[in-house]
Amino acid sequence: MTRQEGPTMLSTEHKAIIRATVPLLEAGGEALTTHFYGILLDENPEVRPYFNQANQLTGDQPRALANGVLMYAKHIDQLEALGGLVNMIVNKHVSLRIRREHYPIVGRCLLRAIREVLGADIATDAVIDAWAAAYGQLADILAGAEETIYDAQAVAPGGWRDGRAFRLAEKTRESDEITSFRFIPVDGGPVYAHAPGQYIGLRVVVDGQDMRRNYSLSAAADGRSYRISVKRHPGGAVSGFLHERLQAGDTLELFPPAGHFVLEESERDVVLISGGVGITPTLAMLEQALATRRPIHFIHAARHGGAHAFRDLIDDLAARHPNLKRYYCYEAPRAGDPEPHATGFIDRDLLAAWLPAADGMDAYFLGPKPFMQGVRRALRELGVPDERAKYEFFGPAASLD
Repeated sequence: MTRQEGPTMLSTEHKAIIRATVPLLEAGGEALTTHFYGILLDENPEVRPYFNQANQLTGDQPRALANGVLMYAKHIDQLEALGGLVNMIVNKHVSLRIRREHYPIVGRCLLRAIREVLGADIATDAVIDAWAAAYGQLADILAGAEETIYDAQAVAPGGWRDGRAFRLAEKTRESDEITSFRFIPVDGGPVYAHAPGQYIGLRVVVDGQDMRRNYSLSAAADGRSYRISVKRHPGGAVSGFLHERLQAGDTLELFPPAGHFVLEESERDVVLISGGVGITPTLAMLEQALATRRPIHFIHAARHGGAHAFRDLIDDLAARHPNLKRYYCYEAPRAGDPEPHATGFIDRDLLAAWLPAADGMDAYFLGPKPFMQGVRRALRELGVPDERAKYEFFGPAASLD
């Protein structure tokens, strides 16, 4: 598959065929995308660094792609309805430095997977032609948006285009599981100012293997450094490398900040709800919100005190800022843990007790998927509109419904 000049255009016949495949995608989209990833990663080693193999093993990545392909097919006549999904994908790609030349590789593997999974009787030449055109259209949209961001980052103050060498200046243990890493550029120059809530991409070589990941920035922009706070995942290749092997003075490559989960200007109260390591982007959001003097409600859930990172920091900020109220919920407190405000799980009743009226807040939440599902359900029950309940996924996107 080669890129066409100008935007790819779908014919009326192409669109009709794409719409007709929606039931097939609803029934077997995950099987198709699982087969696709097998082809892509087995036969194209050059793209492996861009994928977290743990997400392949859990099925999260194939499920995310299956949902994305389904949404694209369902909205083939009104692509503007995909705005949020496209924006999320573009930012994830930007953080890892996905390039236009990667799209033809993906396209070939996707069309082959469609043919092999659906069979020649269903995946006829007409179906393959329609999906080739549809994929070409989507590739043009994504690659064009990504290149626009790359260009803007390259000329921004403190910005750069590809990998830039950074040195680990400080490594700080925040909890039993989370450690912070503060990086400064080797060239001594300024760094691109990120928006609170964004993440940064990094490239590391672990046992000879090139790997790329993105991690939320856990401190507001200072023009000189970036801080990420990473949970050590059992068996996690990159998190294990960072926790166990990366030491002060070591260098690695960082890519400019990206991400659409950012604090927006408003007169309403700011509500920040996090579970586990989901606290990391809310820290930068909190710093910005404190500067605006908006009322802030900071809610964090952890398994117990040993897993609770940044409690002392938040307590200190609350003592110095009367507009900040904070609440902690521990699933199963241990003997000797500092006292939480509640135990068990965050639910509608807790949020009702801790939060302002639904029409007076903008909520931002992040954490494990079951946690996020519960928070979204509770916010809806309290009457918070979905457009004012914003969330982000650390890994592949999934449905919270």
